[in-house]
Amino acid sequence: METLRKNIGFIAATLSMLMAFAASATPIPLYDVYRRAEGLTYNDLSLTAVVYFIGAISALLFFGRISDHLGRKPVTLLAFALSAVASFILLRVDSATPLIVARLLLGLSCGLASSAIAAYVVDSAPPSLSWLSAVIVGNAPMVGLTLGALASGALVEYGPYPKMLCYVIVLIETAVVCVLILTGRETVKRKPGLAASLRPAFSMPQADRRLFPIAACLFLATWALGGFFQAYGPSIAADQLGSRSTLTAAVVFSSFLLPSAIGGPLTARFSPAKAQRIGIVIFTLALGGIILAVKMSMITSFLIMSAIAGAAQGVALTGSIRSLLDGVASYNRAGILSLLYATAYTGAAVTSFLAGQLSKFLNLYQLVLCYGGLAAVACVITLIFAREPRECRA
Repeated sequence: METLRKNIGFIAATLSMLMAFAASATPIPLYDVYRRAEGLTYNDLSLTAVVYFIGAISALLFFGRISDHLGRKPVTLLAFALSAVASFILLRVDSATPLIVARLLLGLSCGLASSAIAAYVVDSAPPSLSWLSAVIVGNAPMVGLTLGALASGALVEYGPYPKMLCYVIVLIETAVVCVLILTGRETVKRKPGLAASLRPAFSMPQADRRLFPIAACLFLATWALGGFFQAYGPSIAADQLGSRSTLTAAVVFSSFLLPSAIGGPLTARFSPAKAQRIGIVIFTLALGGIILAVKMSMITSFLIMSAIAGAAQGVALTGSIRSLLDGVASYNRAGILSLLYATAYTGAAVTSFLAGQLSKFLNLYQLVLCYGGLAAVACVITLIFAREPRECRA
């Protein structure tokens, strides 16, 4: 019975991580609809990405370690409570304000997911599949965002009540996942020190500190492009590729994120540093293809290059997580994951803010060029400085 509850906990944790990020992506296909109907600007859309990342960073800074004291399950339920409130707000968007507030709450929810739920996945994963938890933690955010965007785009395009139905379904799915969480086994015993855990602090075992800068560099470069797709994916579909379909907008957004799930499992054959190097090289080359496709308005080439970049991202990020979690005890995992994701969210927030400011005098093609430059820098740094964990030298 205990084994069954642990397996249920693993399934529930995995679905929870997917659902948390799927909920956060639900409004994205509607961005161009909101832009045309409610008069939102490119800067407004960029701001929604910025506040989302700020919410995630805040959750990681102040609440990233509370699941070590309260337990994984209560914090997971808190994440979904924030997501539910955001979904209620999104039922009526008549200006930039409700969209921005909802995205802030969704950022808080995903920040908790990036630490508590991610640690829950690692804690409850089958020991015989040690690589599986790294694949899930590294790629569930991207897959969840993709599923949320595609489902939302299809519902808006073909379903009734286009501005409401997707959020109602999110609320129903959230309730189902919460029931599963309550059924699964808790993996952490409650312990004192909750108040102290609210002070911003991250843990990084001494043996792993030399590996963190490269992992952070890779997360920053790839998540920055993910932030660009979040803010401008629908606008790229409408302005650069000539389609105002919300489903097409969702496909454009998802073309980069979903393939990361394909790239993640490939790292089982590579050492962590090799995965990092291969991933970032292919990512950078594919981003060059994206830049060319946007310039030439070639939607098929754009989707293919985005898919290749997404798969390469999955390789690089999973390799990075494997390097940092190698040999780390369960009570240190949430702190490490919080630090890594906080760095990624911070980088994505800064780049999204800068993109919003640059959008006042640069077009979307010129903005993509800037992201290409960032990827090239990350590629050079990784090729020079990537190292294996001490136990994984090969």
